[in-house]
Amino acid sequence: MKSIRFRLFIAAMAVLLGTALGHSQTEDATVPPPMHGHGHEFGGGDHMMDFFAKHLDLTADQQAQAKAILQKEHPVMKPLFQQSRQIEQQLHQYAEGTFDEAKVRALATQKAQVDVELTVQKARIHNELFQILTPEQQTKAKEMEARHEARMQQHMHQAAAPAAPEQQ
Repeated sequence: MKSIRFRLFIAAMAVLLGTALGHSQTEDATVPPPMHGHGHEFGGGDHMMDFFAKHLDLTADQQAQAKAILQKEHPVMKPLFQQSRQIEQQLHQYAEGTFDEAKVRALATQKAQVDVELTVQKARIHNELFQILTPEQQTKAKEMEARHEARMQQHMHQAAAPAAPEQQ
């Protein structure tokens, strides 16, 4: 389960990179406000590409292949992120306004469908990016994933620890 979450994290980072690259090459200069927990989808991609290129020792050819993959996927991912954001905004209106359970359930179902599609696309992109790596780079990527997962688990444990004494 941990491996899947981290792989999805890496896929999300790849998507972030791709959407940022694709967005930076379009004439549309307007950037929507970041979604809660998802602000990276429309910015910061160059930084992430540099990070992965450096830590995985990507060749210029691999970097070009990664950029091509991410640019190819940008037109698929961007509308999904936008749709997810629009649904979140609509759900937020019900949280602060008049609550309508039937409408919230309908929106939650739509959001779940978009989230499924995003997860599938991210996993596919992650796989495409993983395949351009050498076996040594794949090992390094897996080690990075494991370290990240360990940090996330430690962070979650630390966040939960202060709440425990209050419950007694």
